Amino acid sequence: MSELRAEIRIGVSACLLGERVRFDGSHKRNDFITGLLARFATLVPVCPEVEIGLGTPRETLNLTCSRGKVRLIATQTRLDHTEKMRRFAARKVAELGALKLSGYILKKDSPSCGLECVPVYDAGGVVAKYGRGLFAEALVREFPLLPVEEEDRLQDARLRLNFIERVFTYHRLRNFFSSPWTMSSLIRFHTAEKMLLMARDPAAYKKLERIVARARRVPRRDLASQYQAAYMTAVAKTAVPGPS
Repeated sequence: MSELRAEIRIGVSACLLGERVRFDGSHKRNDFITGLLARFATLVPVCPEVEIGLGTPRETLNLTCSRGKVRLIATQTRLDHTEKMRRFAARKVAELGALKLSGYILKKDSPSCGLECVPVYDAGGVVAKYGRGLFAEALVREFPLLPVEEEDRLQDARLRLNFIERVFTYHRLRNFFSSPWTMSSLIRFHTAEKMLLMARDPAAYKKLERIVARARRVPRRDLASQYQAAYMTAVAKTAVPGPS
C-alpha cells in the first residue's frame, strides 16, 4: 500500500472524543481532534480506567508515593489499582503496536494518561513531586519515537502544526522502512526530505547524511533504527521562520 493510501491511525484518550468516561460521567470533547484531525486520521479511543473495569461515574484516582514507589490509589476507598493498570497497559500497548499508530493524544493531568506534570501525593495528601500517568508511561517506553502530546498543548498553533507534521513524518518513515527498501531508495527518500529537515535543524540533516553515507557498512536493522531516531529528534523541533 502506498504512503498516500495507507491509513493513518492516532490513539486518543476517549474522553477527548466526547465519550462520557470521566470519573464524574462527563467528557472533555476536543473540537480540533474530533474536527480537523478526524478528517485525515482514524482515531483510536482508549480509556485505561474504564478498561480495567472501573465504572462511570467512579471515585477519583491519584498517584501516591509509597516507600519510594508510585502507586495508583483510589482517593476514598484507598484501593490500590497499580498492578491492574500496569498489566492492562502492557497488554493494550501491544494491541496498539499491532495497529501501527502514527501518533497519540493524551488527557493532561490524568493519573493514567497524563504525559507530564501529573501530581504525585505523599501519605499526607500533599503534592510531593510531579510524574507521568501509568498508561502514558508504558506507551512512551514502548514507542519512544511515537509523536505524543497532551491535548492542552495542541491549543498552541505552532505546537499543533508540529504535532501534525511529526505524525506524517513518523508515518512516512515507518512505511518506508517496512517496505523492501534498498540503499538507492534510502538515498532518494533522504534527498526528498531535505527541505523539511533543513527548516528545523541543518545539523541534523548533516547527521542523517553521515548515517546514509555509511549505510553499506551498518546492519540494515541498525541503520533503520539510527535513521528514524535521528530524523524524529530533528523534526520534534519547531520550524524557525526565515527572514521576511
